[in-house]
Amino acid sequence: MNQQNKPAGTKPHRSRREALGLLGAGVTLLGTAAMPHQAFARDDDAVLTEALVLRDPDIPAAGNPDGDINIVEWFDYNCPYCRKIAPEIAQVVQDDGKVRLVLKDWPILGEVSKITARMALAAKYQDKFMQAHEAMIGVSSRLTEARARELIAEKGVDMDRLNRDLATNAKAIDAILARNHAQAEAFGFRGTPSFIVGKFRVPGILTMAEFEMVIKDARKAKAAN
Repeated sequence: MNQQNKPAGTKPHRSRREALGLLGAGVTLLGTAAMPHQAFARDDDAVLTEALVLRDPDIPAAGNPDGDINIVEWFDYNCPYCRKIAPEIAQVVQDDGKVRLVLKDWPILGEVSKITARMALAAKYQDKFMQAHEAMIGVSSRLTEARARELIAEKGVDMDRLNRDLATNAKAIDAILARNHAQAEAFGFRGTPSFIVGKFRVPGILTMAEFEMVIKDARKAKAAN
């Protein structure tokens, strides 16, 4: 799991919403923590709502759009652990058939991470986010901007339009990244990849079998409410 450096002087406090009201206080059999009890005063209610965490309209999602369980992943394209686990998560989502996968860019590993995150989010304006995402998350080595652009172009993304969308929609893209970052900080995540599975916080990597178990536990928790 890749660690990020927390900004100096950041002081968490208890959220009025207790992060997400729907996210309960239990733990799974795997020992994954219940949803956090801390958030930041700056963006408390603004970013920690069910709608923005689970169904932010500006965040692309994969899997079943009507799935009964959400897996929300905070990732970085230059995180080797994110790249390693990506095909396993995709397989779990495909095998289950009732999981919605929410992909939240959290570029914490340098300038190239920020550039690639912005490019992926710009690609959604031509309905090519997943193509750009799969191209960059599927490599086995650290990305450069030039390599990322090459990979995206090979997936059929119009690069001239991508450049225009990067400029035209810069504020909107940066706002998405700021929301993703504020949520990750509020949930106490310390690096990538980090997840929410149903009602449970998973700050790190799980095996396919462990993901399947957490999904099962999430369904039990949902049925109990």
